[in-house]
Amino acid sequence: MAELDRLLGYLKENDGSDLHLAAGLKPRFRQKGKIRVLEAEAVLTDAGLRKMLEELASTRDWGEFEETHDLDFAYGIEGLARFRANYFVQSQGAAAVFRIIPEEIISVEKLGLAPAIADLADLGQGLVLVTGPTGSGKSTTLAAIVDKLNRNYAKHVVTIEDPVEFVHQNRMSTFSHREVGLHTLGFGPALRSAIRQDADVILVGEMRERETISLAITAAEMGMLVFGTLHTNSAAKTIDRIIDAFPADEQNMIRLSLSESLVGIVSQLLLPTADGKGRVAANEILLRTSGLPNIIRDGNTPMLASTIQSGKSEGMQAMDDVLFQLAKDGIIHGRDAYMKAGDKPRFEAFVEDAGS
Repeated sequence: MAELDRLLGYLKENDGSDLHLAAGLKPRFRQKGKIRVLEAEAVLTDAGLRKMLEELASTRDWGEFEETHDLDFAYGIEGLARFRANYFVQSQGAAAVFRIIPEEIISVEKLGLAPAIADLADLGQGLVLVTGPTGSGKSTTLAAIVDKLNRNYAKHVVTIEDPVEFVHQNRMSTFSHREVGLHTLGFGPALRSAIRQDADVILVGEMRERETISLAITAAEMGMLVFGTLHTNSAAKTIDRIIDAFPADEQNMIRLSLSESLVGIVSQLLLPTADGKGRVAANEILLRTSGLPNIIRDGNTPMLASTIQSGKSEGMQAMDDVLFQLAKDGIIHGRDAYMKAGDKPRFEAFVEDAGS
């Protein structure tokens, strides 16, 4: 058994989400959103930590880490869990973060996702984006949507991730899981191949680069259902981020393509519950309407707010409205809602009540 398996076991047993290791510090782990120090553990040395990290990586991966000082891969402990590992180098030496990947894919029903989010699995084609900051549960939400698709439709699903996180079993659908660096050289080459692999559905782990964004939109235009993630906090910022990834002389063309392919954006935040026992997801939902393509083509993203408000009957919802209701119902603290809200004055009463 690898030396680090003990700490990873502790993470799982204590309902943690991330294990933080860094030379010069004691191990730490994140539990219900808060980082806690493992006081009983010794301070990690650079040499000692590197030895433990090397034990988990393949020869090829360790060589890449020593050359680039960065490494992403998945590590599994049979009978316990899988982990997404990130190795890096910081001022005191080596460091790593391990994020636990749930063994069981949680269904849309158990997650309590809004029906409009669950219904994204029923789409035949188009681009669906699940967005939010790191650690907001984007991957979990996306896995639940794909799981519903897997339980209801016979399709070929190609996933492209770095590394592969959730492993879907072949139920009604057939899955081809591809890991960047292991099964393909990059997101771009894998997307090009997926278009020729008779894929009905493509899941892109991260749409970080212009080439990846462009190919994902192209695949959606060609009739495939494409799921992707971005690190943005709202529908408006998501569209702006995509357009801004392209040079000025290409932006009109990408606006046109995006207007024809985009069918939904789900932006997600994860907030601690007021009772301190867990976290709750807050989702903004934008769905395709007859007026959405014109808004995207005209670059009039401020109009998205009124589109969401007028689409409430179809399941759309604004992030501020969700945060306000969660705070009003006492599910989250008013101050947490205030900190995440866009319209701060609307939430000031919550903060004042907390202060008094």
